[in-house]
Amino acid sequence: MYRTVIIEDESLIAKELQYKLSELAKDIEVIQILPSLKKSINWFDENPEPDIIFADIQLSDGISFEIFRKFDFKCPVIFTTAYDEYALQAFKVNGTDYLLKPVDMEELQRALNKCRLILNTRSEYPKDFNNLMELFSKVQSKTINYKEKFIVQHRKQWLPVLVKDIACFRRDSLNFIYTFSGGRFVLDFATLEEVEEVIDPKIFFRANRQTIINVAAIQSITPFENQKLSVKLIVSNVQEVDVSREKAPIFKKWLDR
Repeated sequence: MYRTVIIEDESLIAKELQYKLSELAKDIEVIQILPSLKKSINWFDENPEPDIIFADIQLSDGISFEIFRKFDFKCPVIFTTAYDEYALQAFKVNGTDYLLKPVDMEELQRALNKCRLILNTRSEYPKDFNNLMELFSKVQSKTINYKEKFIVQHRKQWLPVLVKDIACFRRDSLNFIYTFSGGRFVLDFATLEEVEEVIDPKIFFRANRQTIINVAAIQSITPFENQKLSVKLIVSNVQEVDVSREKAPIFKKWLDR
């Protein structure tokens, strides 16, 4: 059995990851879930190194890289994060594995296979946490030129729609823009994933497969017993938007920035 530690400050996300590990791998035993930087350091001070560590990057009391700068771990470390793809590429280039939240089962299986290979062959796991801290700081401060407007076709004309006027992007049979003024326009993008790459993630959130919402468009949020959320927007021509149980903690963090 591979003794595994999860470092995650959102209990629901930690339990979800633990469940997925139990479903995918009978040789993985989660021995501890650590909810903060301070508790992680205290626990590792008093306990032997595990076989595998899953670590959220941004904890409530600091960055998890501080843990790995303090302790000279030899085991594989897999970072979990809600940061954008552009940010994650820095860690991939550095040889460190990562999973994007909410964690995909196929990606989790890939990461576990890599861990097993490293552990079984006693290979050296590439880590330079001082370098990772520097990379992460650059990623956080990096200025990206997000789109300021989209060009849409309206009847026989092409019109510019300013991003600040967009309440949400929604996938029906096609991709649509919904504006605060009640407009609805077909968007010339093949997927919402392409849209995500060119809009500011501090302003827009991918609530589900069909919808990306503007924080300024949120009127109210209703929680359900199954831990899902229903988001009501201030625009009348869009139905309430569901946020899954997995994404709910990430959504709350995004709102609370």
